[in-house]
Amino acid sequence: MLGGLGNLTNLLKSAKDMQGQMTKMQEELASRRFDGDGGGGMVRVVVDGKGVLLEIKIDPSAVADVELLEDLIKAAIGTAVTKAHDAMKQQMAALTGGLNIPGLSDMLGGS
Repeated sequence: MLGGLGNLTNLLKSAKDMQGQMTKMQEELASRRFDGDGGGGMVRVVVDGKGVLLEIKIDPSAVADVELLEDLIKAAIGTAVTKAHDAMKQQMAALTGGLNIPGLSDMLGGS
């Protein structure tokens, strides 16, 4: 019986340690910047590790065609957000040793 209690204590300590590491990972990812571009650089964006748009730069020549500009903006944001999510997945895999924990990426703001 006592051995079972010790195992539970170790499990709880491991869970608390992992929670601390996840919090640190979230903070680190939030501070990182990921860029994306559309149309060979006609539109450039920067998002943080949470996928929040921080910057957008548009080449004046892209403004002539509004539909094209809209597509370029979507492409640039999609690329940057994908980079941010990929970085989150890589760090999570390192944290969990590759173990897939259902719902963990949702808790961390990933998809």
